[in-house]
Amino acid sequence: MPEPSPLPPLQGQVQADVAVLGAGYTGLTAALELAARGYRVVVLEAQRIGWGASGRNGGQALVGYGCEVDTLEREVGRADARLLFDWSREAVQAMRRRIDRHAIDCHWVEGHASVAIRARHERELRGHCEHLQRHYDYPMQWWDRPTLAAQLDSPRYRAAMFDPLSAHLHPLAYARGLADAARAAGVVIHERSPVVRLQRGSAPALHTAAGSVHARHLVVAGNALLQGLLPDLERRIMPVGTYVGASAPLGAERARALIANNMAVADTAWALDYFRLSHDHRLLFGGRASYSALPPPGLRRVMQRRMHQVFPQLADVGLEQVWGGLVDITRNRAPHWGRLDPNLYFAQGFSGHGVAAAGLAGEVIAAAIAGQSERLDVYQRLHHAPFPGGRLLRTPLLVAAMSWYKLRDALW
Repeated sequence: MPEPSPLPPLQGQVQADVAVLGAGYTGLTAALELAARGYRVVVLEAQRIGWGASGRNGGQALVGYGCEVDTLEREVGRADARLLFDWSREAVQAMRRRIDRHAIDCHWVEGHASVAIRARHERELRGHCEHLQRHYDYPMQWWDRPTLAAQLDSPRYRAAMFDPLSAHLHPLAYARGLADAARAAGVVIHERSPVVRLQRGSAPALHTAAGSVHARHLVVAGNALLQGLLPDLERRIMPVGTYVGASAPLGAERARALIANNMAVADTAWALDYFRLSHDHRLLFGGRASYSALPPPGLRRVMQRRMHQVFPQLADVGLEQVWGGLVDITRNRAPHWGRLDPNLYFAQGFSGHGVAAAGLAGEVIAAAIAGQSERLDVYQRLHHAPFPGGRLLRTPLLVAAMSWYKLRDALW
């Protein structure tokens, strides 16, 4: 996408009803929802709109969360787990309505398949599919190998759980469209305005090197990029690098021969691959997570090899562009949303499943600020332990643990 003209950085002291840290999906959706309720909102972004995970993700807008529903059931019971799941289902529908209402050109396409590589994956995936059908009244479909092969031309996968309601889109176009809608509603957004200090208490404020925003409420939507502002939050997430590559345009015929129904796809391995077609007939192929948060050596070569394992017929095709960034994971992969103070709200821990859930977090926080906290109260019941090892050892410990899961996927 071409770069738009930058928005001016914050200069001096300003007043608002709500100050938001982060111009990604969570912060922008919260700002838009609050402006519609009549609140004066100022958003501070350290870089550009959508610069973090919201602008560089794989574009898969999925029902659910980074954890499976059995994790939610253990935490809050099946009745409230059903509420959480249904709210995630509504979040995808809300995205579509927002796109239509504000005429956001972001290439929305419905349909997503979770695909199994090994027999163990297939058994687990089918059990999950049947659980959602039986206990959550969700229209999930089970596809055996022939049914899947009719839509996805890859020898790698045994079966699929097909979700007709989840979707994919151009992630940066959606983020910028949200920002345009928020600004049209009266929200003020300052780019190139990194927050250097967060003032808590009865007179909260966000401070930058050149100014400050004083407000009645603060919303922290910095995800994996808080960089020491709120250590108690940061101890409960781990930054993880993830990467996406784009092929050259394949042409409509060759692209649709790969994925006939144009769905998005993700496999069920621990170090998963995920992919989809773009509006201009490229293959967008993602994965190769780096739990050390450092880009892997030979990234383009490794990702091309993984792409060719999935689609051997693309042996003559390389990745024209490769990019990446940080997502944040919690120990149980469940969302971590809530309040630190009565006037300080946060959302983090999307665990690689945030395109739809991040907007839901913005809606939930906006409603809580407006006095309707019932939904946020349920999310706050999800327990989130800090990562072990402290600041110095938590990353090496996670790398060791993830190596075991990758080995298990490779062997059985």
